[in-house]
Amino acid sequence: MNTETSIRSRSILIGLVLVVLNCYWIMMSFMFGGGESATITLIYNVFFSLFLLIGSNLLLYNTLPHLAFNRSELLTIYVMLNMASVIASHFNLQVLIPIIPHAYRFATPENEWAVLFQRYIPNGFAIDNPRVFDDFYRGNSTFYSPSHLLGWIKPALIWSGFLSALLLGMLGLNVLLRQQWTEQEKLSYPLIQLPLEITAPSRNLLKNRLMWLSFSFAFAINLLNGLHLLIPTVPRLISGQQYDMSYLFSEKPFSAIGWTPVSIYPFAIGIAFLMPLDLSFSCWGFYILWKLQKVIGSAIGVASIPQFPYADEQSFGAYVSLGLIALWLTRKHLWHVWKQSIFISVLTMQNSRQPIPYRWAIGLIGFSALFIILFCLYAQMSFWVIVAFFVLFVLLSVGFTRLRAESGILFHDLHFTGPEAALVKTLGTRQFAVSDLTLFSFFFFFNRAHTSNPMPYQLEGFKIAERAKINQRRFLVAMLVTIPVASLAAFWAYLHGVYQIGSGGSFAWGAFNRLHRWTTTPTDFDPVATSFVLIGVVNAILLTILRWKIIWWPFSPIGYAISGSYTMNIFWLSFLIGWTIKGILIKQGGLKAHRRIRPLFFGLILGEFIMGSLWSLISIVTQQPMYDFID
Repeated sequence: MNTETSIRSRSILIGLVLVVLNCYWIMMSFMFGGGESATITLIYNVFFSLFLLIGSNLLLYNTLPHLAFNRSELLTIYVMLNMASVIASHFNLQVLIPIIPHAYRFATPENEWAVLFQRYIPNGFAIDNPRVFDDFYRGNSTFYSPSHLLGWIKPALIWSGFLSALLLGMLGLNVLLRQQWTEQEKLSYPLIQLPLEITAPSRNLLKNRLMWLSFSFAFAINLLNGLHLLIPTVPRLISGQQYDMSYLFSEKPFSAIGWTPVSIYPFAIGIAFLMPLDLSFSCWGFYILWKLQKVIGSAIGVASIPQFPYADEQSFGAYVSLGLIALWLTRKHLWHVWKQSIFISVLTMQNSRQPIPYRWAIGLIGFSALFIILFCLYAQMSFWVIVAFFVLFVLLSVGFTRLRAESGILFHDLHFTGPEAALVKTLGTRQFAVSDLTLFSFFFFFNRAHTSNPMPYQLEGFKIAERAKINQRRFLVAMLVTIPVASLAAFWAYLHGVYQIGSGGSFAWGAFNRLHRWTTTPTDFDPVATSFVLIGVVNAILLTILRWKIIWWPFSPIGYAISGSYTMNIFWLSFLIGWTIKGILIKQGGLKAHRRIRPLFFGLILGEFIMGSLWSLISIVTQQPMYDFID
């Protein structure tokens, strides 16, 4: 095996050390107000770590070359850190950990939580001992007392086991889908361009003057904005600052547009430049259409209907539809995979280019499904609810993975509209047992929002391995060991910090206030919400068909799904700017000019990420809030 494809054991061990350090970084930065890195699909703390490794490598090549990492090892560590960061993120364990003691700490005679749902929380899923959780909220204590350590061991292992089973199932699905999407359809995977470029043996990107020019520009903007937060006399530049333009539309029907921020983010312009033109156009174009729907609704009187135009429901339906379309397009390959797994010997399959044989991938999916079903049945969740919830979750995950492979989108958040919220909104709470609703509240941790869904990161990792000619089996081992290590490290890092500074309940309030509302105010089937979910499904299918039939059709179903989200409010103008620059450049200079100018936009991303990471680290050291360029 040549050095380009080899991954030494020591690089995996060093990667695991960095996994623990990055989990600590993410948790401490969140607690001290230094930013939340995994709220977008490119994770800035991971790029900072990779940048340091590349810099260290340059020194080692000249002094101790046998200790330097090869490209395969650098990219393997990059993928490991991506996986760890999404596990520890704002939309996973940062949400789960405060949920674990919340139902018992904040139960009062007035809210009647003890009567309403405490008895439906299974043993080990939560913490009911005040000796364990009082200091969690008060702070000025330590996690390392015997009572605290013993109190958290069981729920940490239970939920780490659940999360590991969920990610193993996703990994199995990705193995089944990988060959069709990567080798047959040759999807572009725009988000892997930057890590591949900065680790390329030629180092062309790191030698490019345009890249360093834009890097310095974005770095300087973030430096000045961060200094402005500390020293108000230092001028703040427009980057990262949101100006609400809704005050310009004070009269009906235009006042219905609501919050419409205008903000510019250099890194978002860079990512929009890397995206296909039709997608970047669809993102900001559909955003404007959502606003027009509100204005038209106000003009004709339907804006008085709560939640019109039901953007969350339409987006949910569109994402589910994208998952269904992705599986439909892959149906022949999946049938071939099924036949291979039954009729072809394991030895034959082991000689293929797959990370693991298809039979083993199906076994992973089967193990994951069995574990999750038994887990939920133990929690007294109804079987039909288990099936409905996880079928929808899998469809969403496949949809996110497909759209990332096609488009390289910056986010797919779908805030507060996971499978559990959609089921309850449409069917009504009366269709569910209290035990169903209670477990839904614990599942809030991976359904509050979905940008940190791990499945797209896994598939992008496999694509990186294929492009860089990394040994797939060794690479898979690195991904597998990362999952439990990152989960336990994230638990440790959060608890280490929270017992020092205390907690006010954090994201758990959203989960249990919702559960309180569900159990005290029963609802029935909602035909309006259901109709808008179905409208989202149908619209996404129609947009897909139009793209197949009409070459020039400019609207993408991906843009339709994404544009109704909270995060699009923040980035729509940056997408418009990136689309405009790319469109003009291709029209005037063609693809050659596009390739020549691309390092300029890589530099915008890297410059903002590196300085943003430095502010985050300064926040941890000083234990004070610092400038967050994404906020």
